[in-house]
Amino acid sequence: MGVRTSAAIAAAKIMSAACRLIGKQGVTYAGKLAMRIDPGILKKLSGQVEKKILVVCGTNGKTTTNNLLCAALEGEGNRVVCNRTGSNMLMGVAAAFVLAADLRGRLRADYACIEIDEASAVRVFPHMKPDLMILTNLFRDQLDRYGEIDLTMEKLSDAIKLVPDLEIAVNADDPLCTWLAQESGRKTVTFGISRQVYTEQSSREIREGQFCKCCGTALEYSFYHYSQMGDYRCPKCGFARPPIRYDAAEVSLSDGLAFTVDGRRISVDYRGFYNIYNILAAYAGATEAGEALPHLDGVLKGYDPAFGRNELFSIGGARVLLNLAKNPAGFNQNISSVMTDTSPKDLIIVINDNAQDGTDVSWLWDVDFDRLADESVRSVTVSGIRGRDMQLRLKYVDIPSTLEESVEEAIRKRLADGCGNLYVLVNYTALYHTHQILKEMEKRK
Repeated sequence: MGVRTSAAIAAAKIMSAACRLIGKQGVTYAGKLAMRIDPGILKKLSGQVEKKILVVCGTNGKTTTNNLLCAALEGEGNRVVCNRTGSNMLMGVAAAFVLAADLRGRLRADYACIEIDEASAVRVFPHMKPDLMILTNLFRDQLDRYGEIDLTMEKLSDAIKLVPDLEIAVNADDPLCTWLAQESGRKTVTFGISRQVYTEQSSREIREGQFCKCCGTALEYSFYHYSQMGDYRCPKCGFARPPIRYDAAEVSLSDGLAFTVDGRRISVDYRGFYNIYNILAAYAGATEAGEALPHLDGVLKGYDPAFGRNELFSIGGARVLLNLAKNPAGFNQNISSVMTDTSPKDLIIVINDNAQDGTDVSWLWDVDFDRLADESVRSVTVSGIRGRDMQLRLKYVDIPSTLEESVEEAIRKRLADGCGNLYVLVNYTALYHTHQILKEMEKRK
């Protein structure tokens, strides 16, 4: 590979190790340093993947889907490169390959499973040519960074054009994803949930795909799963949900999640209806890659969620669940998951407005927080840079809350005087800090 490549890999590994020593992830820094020394390093390393490069794009669920996909492939004895921490922009993607290579620039990998930020795909694909893109969903996210959903779709469309042989596994229940995949002209395979699961869905929930992308007519739905997910058709031009290849049938939401696909029953001890889509997407991706997945049940049973994705902590006898909630669709699904637990509970919500979060927090007004007005919710505490905005939002739906400037203090107080069942919902930049607090508390107890 040459001296420059070896030097880039060595420097990145040293940088990564140094960051870990001071309690930082350091993944992005490692990738940035490697690409500064050798700008072509990602192309060199990704070209060594022996079987397929699989990428996961979409607004919500990328990290969980990508890590499940990686775990499924590793469960069949494959060597996999994966950006497990969720560093999904160019430098984070580069770091995943660089840190997996040896100092001679050799990458021993059967597959690469890489999640990619929707806006960054156009920067990544010139350096790496994926074989399959898994397209999970498209929602409004960080308006000040992405703009409206049409801009995100344009960027993804531009990225797809950079890879002529790219195949797409698309969530057919999302009309925006379906239209984007169909417009690309690429070979497409679908996954989804073809039958109605919920008998009722809130009419107030934000629907991103209200109008047909082909002709602009309002879409008609036989039913919704959530947000714009469901069975849709355009009464004017005929655009409609396509037949579903990987169909989650016989869905059960009691005692975890369960569904049947390809005649096999999949059961997991997870919460959150959205996780059915995550598992289904990973299953579709691995199957399309050519894996039969005989060990999938064991993989799912032993799967450890990425930090902050339904991550459970036990602290002094209290149960604490940490989850990421960063946009209206994701927050509404988190609230649904919290409310399936009918036992007494305390809730902490942490909202920041750093650059990675998006500085526009007006999206809080599109979340159905009034669903928290339930006797099982014993207390609500808000924190973070925009904790007062969150408190104001709750006031407008008559939900009392306590403001705590310090996230750590908020957690300590709820562990001391709460009911022993604590949910912590955080947006992006609050995630790592809150995770570290909970991890340290769990060690001490």
